Formats: sequence, C-alpha cells, structure tokens
Amino acid sequence: MSQRGRFITLEGGEGVGKSTNLALVADWLETRGIEVVRTREPGGTARTEAIRDLLLDPDVAEPLDDDAELLLVFAARAQHLASKIRPALARGAWVVCDRFTDATFAYQGGGRGIAASRISALEAFVQQGLQPDLTLLLDMPMQAAQRRLQGRLEHNGAQRDRFERERGEFFEAVRRAYLDRAASAPERIAVIDASADLATVQHRLLAHLETRVAAWR
Repeated sequence: MSQRGRFITLEGGEGVGKSTNLALVADWLETRGIEVVRTREPGGTARTEAIRDLLLDPDVAEPLDDDAELLLVFAARAQHLASKIRPALARGAWVVCDRFTDATFAYQGGGRGIAASRISALEAFVQQGLQPDLTLLLDMPMQAAQRRLQGRLEHNGAQRDRFERERGEFFEAVRRAYLDRAASAPERIAVIDASADLATVQHRLLAHLETRVAAWR
C-alpha cells in the first residue's frame, strides 16, 4: 500500500498572489519527483466548478443568503474531497490546493459573521478529521492587496466577482480571522509576508516549504 500523500494549502485574501505561488509550490515539488495534484476551492472538479460559479456570480437580483453561501461552500468541499482530494492522497500523490477550510472560517466566519461553532460542525461532518499538513498563509495589508487586485483586473479586463465587490471592512475582518487561525495553529499555518516583491515572497515561501518537506522525509 502506498504511503498517504501530503496535503498543502495556500490561503489569503484577494490580491495576495495565491495562484502565482501555488504554481511555484507545485513546480518545486514536481522537480523533486513528487506527483502533485493542483486544485482549488471552491472548485476543482466539473461539479464543484458549477457551485463556484453560483458563489461568485455578482448578480444582485436574488442576493445569496449567508447560510446558503456557507452550505454551498461545504457542498462543494464534500464533492471535491470525495472525487479528487481523498483519492489523490490515498494513492500517494501530494495535493496543493488554493484555499480550503481556513478560508471558510475567514470569509464566512470573519467576513459574514457566522459563528465558528457552526462552521466547525460542518467541518467535522464533511472532513471527518482531514486537515492540511501545511498551510501557507500569504498576508498583507488590505489596502495594498486591493491595489494589487485592481491592477490584475485591469490587466485582464475582468470584472469583480461577488466577493471581490465587498467593502474594505469585510476584507479587514477576513484578514483578522486568518491571522487568528494562524495564531491558534502555528504548527500547521506558516504566515508569509506577501507585501514584498515577488522574488522575496517566493524565497520566504520556499524556505518554509523546504524545512517542512525535509522534516516529513
């Protein structure tokens, strides 16, 4: 039987550079002969990408209720785990995921104000004890992250999605919730200062990753 793979997540608010750095992490692991499955939340499979579209749709004709939002997030997570994450880990692959349940505590907990106990109950039901082995939290001040996000949107000619349209107070609450999560689980969550230039950020990120991978092996 193959050894269970490792589960690595990248977290952070809008504009901190998760997608770019996820590619860096996955590439770094693959050059060391590790099978890597790259994925994201919400999303990652055909069915869960459909749920992602519902969550991100900025149409205000029928506002999405906060509880409905939370349940959709966990519905997508249950399917994602069943069809992609758990099978990959079981065969020994390493999964690198753009966001996971820390994002739920940050966005739906911190941002929406849903009680952590309610999120924890769904977490226990859906994940059955599964947690990331390592979480790399990219952190930077909200206003700087918003400037980066706006620059990216303008470069790509894209419109803000439903979450990206939230007010500054929402993103400040998300950031505080992320940092609270990191303080409560320092053995799992490594906070990376993402406000520096990309080369510096990636050097810091790989330093954390290399230390952790060396300990695992």
